[in-house]
Amino acid sequence: MRKGVIGIGVVVLAAGAAGVLYSRSRSEKDKPYKLVEVTRGPVVEKALAVGAIRPKREIAVKSKISGIVKRSFREVGDHVSTGDPLFEILPDPTPMELTEARREVEIARNVFDQAKKRSDRTAALSKQGIVSNQESDTADKEIQDAQIRLNLAQERLALVEKGRVKTSQLDVESIIRAPVSGTVLELLVNEGDPVVPLTSYQAGTPLTTLADMSQLVFKGTVDEIDVGKLEEGMPARIKIGAMPDAVVEGTVYKIAPKSKTAEGATLFDVEVALRPGSGVTLRAGYSANADIVVREKQGVLLIPERLVTFADGKATIEVPPPGEGEPVKKNIKVGLSDGINIEVAEGLQLKDQVVERPPKKIE
Repeated sequence: MRKGVIGIGVVVLAAGAAGVLYSRSRSEKDKPYKLVEVTRGPVVEKALAVGAIRPKREIAVKSKISGIVKRSFREVGDHVSTGDPLFEILPDPTPMELTEARREVEIARNVFDQAKKRSDRTAALSKQGIVSNQESDTADKEIQDAQIRLNLAQERLALVEKGRVKTSQLDVESIIRAPVSGTVLELLVNEGDPVVPLTSYQAGTPLTTLADMSQLVFKGTVDEIDVGKLEEGMPARIKIGAMPDAVVEGTVYKIAPKSKTAEGATLFDVEVALRPGSGVTLRAGYSANADIVVREKQGVLLIPERLVTFADGKATIEVPPPGEGEPVKKNIKVGLSDGINIEVAEGLQLKDQVVERPPKKIE
């Protein structure tokens, strides 16, 4: 009989405990909010720059003579040294240009011949004392001027016909050579394409671009809201779209003093010198984002920033009540924020709970 009473008592206690747990779980489920614990971790205030990996210095190679591309000596990706041949340009003058150049040579030669005859005659008369020294000097000057005009006409004809001329003061050839050492990034013309020369009044046809691929940098833009926080020398972490698992470290070395406008936004150019890690192969043109570190802290107390209400210069959160009832508002002191989490400087301890209200429905 006694054993039966004890068994009934155990059953009653178990049922009571289950009832308490059930009621508690129901009450927690019925609460119109959930609880978030205070955690510990790093927080970084950063500015986002959007851009790409670019060579620090990129050079467009152009021709000084007009014509047609006869031959290309290089392919994209080839490394060249200063003076290596890149293209051979075949002159392609119009019949009018060729005729004019030849006529100018003939005219300049006739002028030179006449000046030489006058100079020889004046020199002979000067020896006889018939003409003055001034007239003799004038004749010498005329023949010197005629010689210069003849040389210029002959050089122009050589450029038109052969595409090359070499004198003590002028060295132009039809072989376009690399002005610097670097890698061929682009071939902008093919064999047979026409070429417009680079002159003082026209830009000329770009033939190829060269760059030193050992000096790659990140070039991007930041919004005007963030540029005031930036300084040269700040660290940056580059995330490359083509290599999502790779993070390249860098340092900001240039911030544009003037803004530019793109799609209605005011932006500033920034450049970051890269420090590639082992096993990371960078290529010019990779799209990338740069997180420029403004401030950083490690091992601080964190809560989601969305749980904090800012009003009248104070930061307020809600904490669960000690018993039944509505959550209680509490003032805290906050610190650094990365836009998602915010540092709790005072007012909370690790693993304290903060109330998170569900988002309001928009009707």
